[in-house]
Amino acid sequence: MKTFLASLALALLALIAPASAQTPKLDPASTLVIELKSGKVKIQLRPDLAPKHVERVKLLAGQGFYDGQVFHRVIKGFMAQTGDPTGTGTGGSKLPNLKAEFTPTQFERGTLGAARTNDPDTANSQFFICFAHSPFLNGKYTVWGRVVEGMQYVDQIALGEPPANPDKMLKVYVEAVGPKK
Repeated sequence: MKTFLASLALALLALIAPASAQTPKLDPASTLVIELKSGKVKIQLRPDLAPKHVERVKLLAGQGFYDGQVFHRVIKGFMAQTGDPTGTGTGGSKLPNLKAEFTPTQFERGTLGAARTNDPDTANSQFFICFAHSPFLNGKYTVWGRVVEGMQYVDQIALGEPPANPDKMLKVYVEAVGPKK
């Protein structure tokens, strides 16, 4: 009986260990929070992949730049785009554009990428969140984060180009800092 219980305990530990290993503890200084009407989305920022893009997003979030901005382009099965203060897809911040920081990192469900024009060095403040695996973006757009909590809320963002009643990012902030007052 002791052997059976010991085997059972080891089997349970084997099942539990991988589950906890898949959910690493997030660094609050490298976690972006986007508050939507449906809930909070947590994003693991990736300065190891795109240090200049992450620096820009953190700066703009700290200024409250993203608060209240709409998702102006939301394509079913592809992505939701935001970060344009005009809400049209043609605007950006007053800061200079960023040079591309392309990596071999794959665009998967929950990946955040920098939106840009046809020129790879025109990313500014706009970004998108992928709804699904999007390999045609690999190596052509800068990856700077991934959703680690709340993807179910991203899935609820109103569709359209632009949506008839676009959803907004209510608050966007770095978790260690908190929302702008």
